[in-house]
Amino acid sequence: MDDKIKQSVALEIIKVLKSRFDSFPDIDTNARNAPFHKAFLRAFRTRFSGIHTDSDKLVSISSWLHGFNTTLGQTFFENIANSLCAGQKRKFSGEEFKIYKKQEEVIAEHMTDLKNGQLSPEVAAEDDMLIKAAKGELVVGTNFTADCFFEDDERIVAIELKSVRPNSGQTRDEKQKILKAKAALRRYYNEIPACRNKKIYYYFGFPFDPTAKTDTGYCKESFINNMIEFSKFCAPDEILLSDELWSFLSGEKGTMAQILNIINDISDDSFYEDFNFLCSSHAIDRDFKRYRNIVLRWHLSDEVRILDNWEKFASISDSKLKRQIYSNIFDNSGKFNAKRSDTLLAFINEYLNE
Repeated sequence: MDDKIKQSVALEIIKVLKSRFDSFPDIDTNARNAPFHKAFLRAFRTRFSGIHTDSDKLVSISSWLHGFNTTLGQTFFENIANSLCAGQKRKFSGEEFKIYKKQEEVIAEHMTDLKNGQLSPEVAAEDDMLIKAAKGELVVGTNFTADCFFEDDERIVAIELKSVRPNSGQTRDEKQKILKAKAALRRYYNEIPACRNKKIYYYFGFPFDPTAKTDTGYCKESFINNMIEFSKFCAPDEILLSDELWSFLSGEKGTMAQILNIINDISDDSFYEDFNFLCSSHAIDRDFKRYRNIVLRWHLSDEVRILDNWEKFASISDSKLKRQIYSNIFDNSGKFNAKRSDTLLAFINEYLNE
């Protein structure tokens, strides 16, 4: 993983940490009103005593953790995935991405056969089924969104990211959507001469394996067997799981471990204090060494390069450039000030080329 990608991963981590710090509940003064939860939790008071908490605190923390899980599932995993593969989240309209009526019919029949156990999922056979049915009348396809989408010289890849295990009904619906999406993508790209030989792939992506014994480990058989009827609809080779997913996206083995290492480098007890220091007025001038140590530990390679050339800004008279020098590296939400970084790096590059 090169420095630029490490930085993009780090910036997503910083945004998550900052937002969760800002939303952490003030348990003593801001207890959430949840009368039904509290009434039920009275039965567990003796259990809570062993973990030094009570129902009020538990309700507040559980709400905060729910928001944390939502942030990871809806934002963090998607952004990291697209950073690793230079991809993007893409929405596709059925009006533009039509499929053949015959494909729609065979997909419906196929889903019934999978549900009834008359067929087992098999990616190659399903692709062949869609190709053979690609003829006749066109109909409007289903609108769909790929959480991660990228294209190279040989393939077009779409990934549906799942941070929780879907139930049987959700899996069936997702599999039907994926078959229609593959049919629509193949028809669309086949009409572009330069893309006709590209293969279409559509995967389910799971960021980690909750059944594994190690952080980055995974066992597809165990994982699939822990989900109701998942094996009825999805073949193992259309699932990317744990480090298999992250390494597939980056093209580099052991990527999940690298991501976790970056999180561990940033996520410590001093994070909030360090963040506030970086954003304080003239932080670089007040304690250059501390500032540099933080951005180096946080894998902010662009900022490290700016600091390594800091003396070059001493004689600057350009007022617009000066304003960027004195602006903060992050805003209040934890978003990186890319304009500042780009402006200062452009000046450095110009200076070095003179």
